[in-house]
Amino acid sequence: MKKSTDTVSNSPAIVIEKLCKSFGDHVVLKDFSLTVQKEENVVVLGKSGSGKSVLIKCIIGLLNPDSGNIWVFGENVPELAHDALDQIRARIGFLFQGNALYDSMTVRENLEFPLRRHWINHSQKQVDALVMEALENVGLAYTVNLMPEELSGGMLKRVALARTMILKPEVILYDEPTTGLDPVTAREIDNLILKLQKKYHTSSIIITHDMNCVKNTADRVALLLDGHCYAQGTYADFEQSADPNIHQFFE
Repeated sequence: MKKSTDTVSNSPAIVIEKLCKSFGDHVVLKDFSLTVQKEENVVVLGKSGSGKSVLIKCIIGLLNPDSGNIWVFGENVPELAHDALDQIRARIGFLFQGNALYDSMTVRENLEFPLRRHWINHSQKQVDALVMEALENVGLAYTVNLMPEELSGGMLKRVALARTMILKPEVILYDEPTTGLDPVTAREIDNLILKLQKKYHTSSIIITHDMNCVKNTADRVALLLDGHCYAQGTYADFEQSADPNIHQFFE
């Protein structure tokens, strides 16, 4: 059930209106529209190459759409100047598909990086406390002085998630959070997504074609097909659908 949007405090976290993005003659997004309510996990489901990653890169301003609006915290991202966009990004967490940790930095230094990047004025004691809190959230406090090369694939993903959460973002964008992980580790990541949503009251868009991830994390599912938001509903709605465009994900 969608939450009320009658007051400012209950206004949606993200509103995407008629978003279009092409690369040359290749149309990726065509009049794509989607609303994400506060404290809601919306999974955007679609085949590989359907435009899911392009969508979240537009949301965070890494790509400029050809047309359309992307309202985040009441601000239209495509219209923001650089400084205003940086302020919005400080409130958005982005978990990259490839983790994007710096190989030459320790786990501690990787987690400190967003704090330095956004010019947040913290004492070293405060920084240390934030680093340890973030690592404790993912069960990896003991890795604080290790290098990324010393970590397994699942541990790397959890450290990347800790770094995503260190600024306590209000919105999180997950790009294929379970890709390349074994089923047990993937389920651990799903559980962490839910744990952090509950603890920090985050709103999230989760990009995936992993149906277990969809089932475990989604409050609502949106199917990206041919550039459009083709269908929306709960996982159960999708699972019971006879529409062949939806049913193919359950075969």
